[in-house]
Amino acid sequence: MVPRIPDIDFISVMFVVHYICDKCSFLLDQPQNLAMNYLAHLLLSGNDTELRIGNFIADSVRGKNFSRFPDRVAQGITVHRHIDSFTDTHPIVRESKDLIRPVYGLWSSVIVDLYYDHFLAANWSDYHSTDLEIYTLDFYKDLKEYWNILPPRIQRFYPIMVEHNWIYSYRTIEGMSLILYQMNKRTKGKSNMQTAGTELRENYELLELQFCAFFEELQVYSKDLIKKMPLD
Repeated sequence: MVPRIPDIDFISVMFVVHYICDKCSFLLDQPQNLAMNYLAHLLLSGNDTELRIGNFIADSVRGKNFSRFPDRVAQGITVHRHIDSFTDTHPIVRESKDLIRPVYGLWSSVIVDLYYDHFLAANWSDYHSTDLEIYTLDFYKDLKEYWNILPPRIQRFYPIMVEHNWIYSYRTIEGMSLILYQMNKRTKGKSNMQTAGTELRENYELLELQFCAFFEELQVYSKDLIKKMPLD
């Protein structure tokens, strides 16, 4: 069932996404350069602050030389890349992509990432005991403490991200639809993502079932991966 949509500051959400995409427009030329599924990466890092930091900044880090980062942050970057590989090749995720691929083509991967983060945010209490708003605000404080190691891209959008708590907006279809609309504008209409909120509504129950089945496997995979990493 599609959840009731609580009130949301539409202008703030639109401004936030426009700001981020404008500052990072170089990332929007190709779908493989675009990632917005931040919430899942944070949750999968557990309660390890430095692991979360690395998992969050990973898409802004190029190459394989992580020597400028603390060891645990570097491990977080590695975890992020393994999670992405696991996700990109998973048959359930492929089913979700195939559902919308006729309309969105290569951009289906980006859209499904967002769909899945929406389901995670909308059902947050099933996955974490801390209220989602408090959880995100606490994470922003952690980012500030590690300011000196944050990539420039993260530093640029940090102030507006904190002010409007844009990850929190993932919890509503309205907020997600506005993010998709603005992202389409920044891709100059290449992605056609402005209509992807419609597919989310129309296929909500199926997509949610696919997310739940996939995320259960992803949690197991991530925990096993992190356990194998040295703590020193």
